[in-house]
Amino acid sequence: MAVVDYIVIGSGCTGAMAAQTLVEKGVQVLMLDGGVTDNEYAGTIPDKDYLSIKQQDANQYEYFIGKNFEGIPFGHVKTGEHLTPPRKFMIEKVNEWMPLLSESFFPLESLALGGLGNGWGLGCCKFSKSELQEAGLDASRMNEAYETVGKRIGISGDNDDAAKYTAGDLPDLMDSIEMDSTGKNLYQNYQRKKSSLNKNGFFMGRPSLALLTQNMGKRKAYQYKDLDFYCNQDKSAYRPAFTVEDLKQQSNFSYHGRLVVLKFTEGDNRITVECKRQDTNETVVFECRKLVIAASCLSTARIVLRSYGAYDTQLPIISNPYSYLPAIQPYLLGRDTDRHKVGFAQLSLFYDPDFTNTKVAMSSIYSYRSMMAFHILKETPMSTKNGYPFLQYMMPAFTIAGLFHPEHGGNTKYLALKKEASRLTGDVLNVNYKLTDKENEKVAHNEHKFKAALRQLNCFVLKKMNPGHGSGIHYAGTLPFSNKNEQFKLLPNGKLGHTKNVFVADGSGFTYLPAKGLTFSLMANAHNVALNALTQND
Repeated sequence: MAVVDYIVIGSGCTGAMAAQTLVEKGVQVLMLDGGVTDNEYAGTIPDKDYLSIKQQDANQYEYFIGKNFEGIPFGHVKTGEHLTPPRKFMIEKVNEWMPLLSESFFPLESLALGGLGNGWGLGCCKFSKSELQEAGLDASRMNEAYETVGKRIGISGDNDDAAKYTAGDLPDLMDSIEMDSTGKNLYQNYQRKKSSLNKNGFFMGRPSLALLTQNMGKRKAYQYKDLDFYCNQDKSAYRPAFTVEDLKQQSNFSYHGRLVVLKFTEGDNRITVECKRQDTNETVVFECRKLVIAASCLSTARIVLRSYGAYDTQLPIISNPYSYLPAIQPYLLGRDTDRHKVGFAQLSLFYDPDFTNTKVAMSSIYSYRSMMAFHILKETPMSTKNGYPFLQYMMPAFTIAGLFHPEHGGNTKYLALKKEASRLTGDVLNVNYKLTDKENEKVAHNEHKFKAALRQLNCFVLKKMNPGHGSGIHYAGTLPFSNKNEQFKLLPNGKLGHTKNVFVADGSGFTYLPAKGLTFSLMANAHNVALNALTQND
């Protein structure tokens, strides 16, 4: 096979952005990817809103519950089991090809075309200057990259109280989506109480989302169908697979899917990348002059450790502590449900106690309807017969606040690749993730503050749900940035230490994780790393 200019590993948000930057610069790009797609439910959901389908479609169980009832979780709910049947393809083959063992860390990984970007909640937050510096990122270049990525994917938002924590100051920002009754009632309460809340460090506003409220090329404005967890018929929600499909039309881009990348070997003039085919287990190799790894920090760690035979070597990892707070707005109890509701976050609530935009905790606030009552029925102390009517009365008032906390690494947060011959890749990733007592106290303090703030907004938390470390799907820092040319670390330009032409374009280098939505910053960094790879001399 001919030697290509660049190989990009991964088609998720970072891989798609890096590849687009390279293709636009005219170099030859080959993407190697897991490439799993939805062959079961694609095209089966009617082009109607949620309520119309519930009232009219006799076959709705097939995609709401699943043809094999795979949408109904039993027992302890693990990370990923909340995925609806049409999204289950995201985690297909992960257990076989990306095995992970841990008693303290429960991440979500993907071999899908578009990766975890298929289920991204679309939140677009810019890190502040101090957050960027603490994460090891150049603030000036990141702000330029935010604008570039924003123009590519399309972002809606508002310049309101939360704008300095979101992406509310971006140029060409589309109007925010309209709120349903859940969001409107809460936001009206905030407007009445904002003076007191602001004094205590709380600021609420509209989230910036990679969701169109105006047509953009072949992608259409959001239609409020409340099927956001099931399909994306109008392509109003950005998914990285869109970028990859567009790149396939370019003569200097090629794509190979259904692969699992194992390792690379760097020679004097070329880099050899070794993969296995998912269908045949056959080993295949590709060659390039420069390699850009964007496989997500966990898979990138696997590839790098295998490449050096560094089994049992510990690497650090960072993951935002995450919990969610089911709550009730009593004013909405028993009210008629909106025909048009929104599955994405409608509001963001930020806690900035020292008003520096550095150690900010963040909550994204959602309605709850299209995920359906049976998901929470087993959490009620009632029988199914009595519990379901009760939930129907409660559903219009349900509000879910997903809460993230800022996070640093530490010596109790690490991973290592272990040899295990029985696995398809010959190894398994072990992860240990524990917070110190001081860190746990800080998380509990923030949760208490958020509960009090929501109470002030007449929104009452029923209980705290803690799904475990990694369940928030925000992780980074396995190959931290360093100004020194060190093995298993990245130089500030994204180049892997002790290599000439291997770059890492995902979040592996981040040395700090703000609580704000991570994906927008990952994409901006990927764009910058691709530019760096273009200008880096051997």
